[in-house]
Amino acid sequence: MVGLPYDCLANPLGAVRLTFEKAVASGSDPATFDGKDWGATDLVRDFLFDKGGLSQVPILDTANMLWIQHNSLVRFRGMVQDMLGNEFYVGVFKDGSMWRTNKFKDVAANPMCSSSEMRIWERRLLYCVPVPGKNSWIEPSSESMRNSCSNLTSQHGEKRQREDNTPIDHMDLNAPDHESQVSLCTKKMRGGGLPSQSSQPQESVSEGTHPNLSMVPDFDKNSLPCLVKIYDSPESDLKLNEVFEFVGVFTLDPELTVHEDDSNEFLNDLDDASVHFPPKKVPRLHCFIHRKLAVSDFLQNPPLIELKPNLVRGMREALLGHLTAVLGNDEVAAHCMLLHLLSRVHTRVDTVAVGKLSLNLTGLSKESVSVFGNQLNLAIQSVIPFTQCIHLTVDYLNSASLAPRKDYEANRLVTGVLQLADGTHLTIDETRLNAGMLNSVGVENARLLKSLMESQKVEYDFKYYKMDMATDVQLLILSEGKSNILPADVVLPFQPSTVGSSNVGVAEALQAWRWYFATLRSLSHSIEADMQKVIEDDLVAARQADRSLGSHDFSRLLTMARLMTASFGETSLSLEHWQMVKELERLRRERLKGDGTGSSGI
Repeated sequence: MVGLPYDCLANPLGAVRLTFEKAVASGSDPATFDGKDWGATDLVRDFLFDKGGLSQVPILDTANMLWIQHNSLVRFRGMVQDMLGNEFYVGVFKDGSMWRTNKFKDVAANPMCSSSEMRIWERRLLYCVPVPGKNSWIEPSSESMRNSCSNLTSQHGEKRQREDNTPIDHMDLNAPDHESQVSLCTKKMRGGGLPSQSSQPQESVSEGTHPNLSMVPDFDKNSLPCLVKIYDSPESDLKLNEVFEFVGVFTLDPELTVHEDDSNEFLNDLDDASVHFPPKKVPRLHCFIHRKLAVSDFLQNPPLIELKPNLVRGMREALLGHLTAVLGNDEVAAHCMLLHLLSRVHTRVDTVAVGKLSLNLTGLSKESVSVFGNQLNLAIQSVIPFTQCIHLTVDYLNSASLAPRKDYEANRLVTGVLQLADGTHLTIDETRLNAGMLNSVGVENARLLKSLMESQKVEYDFKYYKMDMATDVQLLILSEGKSNILPADVVLPFQPSTVGSSNVGVAEALQAWRWYFATLRSLSHSIEADMQKVIEDDLVAARQADRSLGSHDFSRLLTMARLMTASFGETSLSLEHWQMVKELERLRRERLKGDGTGSSGI
């Protein structure tokens, strides 16, 4: 049996050419292919999912980028930081009497003159970055990924050696796609103009030298961005700040430039993406398939655990013991922390983000934060995939760029500290915030933080107008007294009795707790009719005993009840869970009274 005339891993463009030529040979008009897939994506999808090839596709990051072959298939996991609009490109053109395509590539495999018959198509540009605050444990080891890339390089090299000794037919789709390339630079739709063209010879690479190593790119080695080009996908499929896995053709060519030539009308416009995101700094990925990622998708070797109540209870007990040790034997703080880490925005009613549960631990100083705060942050980082920390000072407030803003000269969105992916945990340390004068920037930043705390929204600055963008960030505030800038849902005086310890010691426990948070946060929730009556009676009695209680207090208590239920791996609120929430609230109130902060609870 003759094998396939292409290799989806090493030469995915072979699948593109094969399916394109078959479609044309069957009588289809190439001019009608814009916005349609002629079978290439189906072939790649079959290889990835039906034949189990996804695990073989290397993940593009700083650890292994230099080992990945040009024009090979890669995965990129990242957050959509900016949506750069659409760009024009030459989708199909005639090479003599034969139609050819430039889809899923930056350069043409055959020379193309300005007189060629061609069709102009569009594709979308997304500027994507590794998820801000991404913790190291959520990615495969650099060694395993490098071995995968090296195996792919070796296999591809051996295949080329065999091909060099045989005649090459036009259907021999293992031939490198980058031979005799002609660079195609494009002009984004927002700027107008036609696609431009320039020639750039491909330099040969000596045997045993990886092509990317011979031209070490000038990129940010701490955070590798990627310019993702999207084909045949509705705009509603991808949104700003969402986290995706993109699978597509990797291109990185520091020699890819645009040469101006006044004699050629196609070369009068430069590509904005090439100017502001040069190929030597920002690799390109021509996307076949994309999928939105959940927190659970980032777990490495997740444990095979069924959602059984007894098993989850045991896991919950061990996790609470760990949090209690980290928090200096403060069991109340450990219970509040558990509910806080399980919280998420599950719906919005007008301006209210239902489900959030921000936490303010008070009674901390600079000295105690250096112990308990650091240990707590390490504990959170070990189980939550995306975490950030802000040390709040007057100078920080007066100078930080918290909100993203639009730079119209560069035609891009300049990111801010608060441009975060959903599910990110943000710790704000207020213990260094001393008395001082806030300038206009500081006042605006304080307002932005308060808005994030209260409504889970971040205001983006588009210069001529501002737009609120919904987010879902877990907020933990560490402060000496109750925070005046950040009014949290739950305020708790921190009362440790010993020096905390963040030592876990067992990798299996960490994997189980990561699964615990990733799985239980997404559970549904319901309250049966009999429990609704119990809750109503308790809330009425609480209101009669304390007239200061309002809808915010009742909403917080219901959120805590939902989270308490989820912490046991259950979906329906029971009387036991409700009583546990009431007892936790009673203990919290006692601390607040003793702390002189007030009751603020039921």
